[in-house]
Amino acid sequence: MISAMPALALPPADDIPEEILRTAIITEARSPLTGEPLSAEDYAALVEDLRDPNIPRRVSSDLTQLIYLLQLRRLGRRILPMIIQ
Repeated sequence: MISAMPALALPPADDIPEEILRTAIITEARSPLTGEPLSAEDYAALVEDLRDPNIPRRVSSDLTQLIYLLQLRRLGRRILPMIIQ
């Protein structure tokens, strides 16, 4: 006869379900910039500052030059499609 085997893929009985963890209130966080521990209030303020659209974003000059060269290359492909491949 075939006997029923216990399911081995089930989580342990003391494991907290993911649905409950998703609704848990987070009181501690880490800074996305430095990784240091922050309180929930400090984390919310930091996230709000990072989302502010009025803060000018700094891009390195190398990246700016690379973007310019890629745009120039795209323009060149439109004008001279047979020469630049």
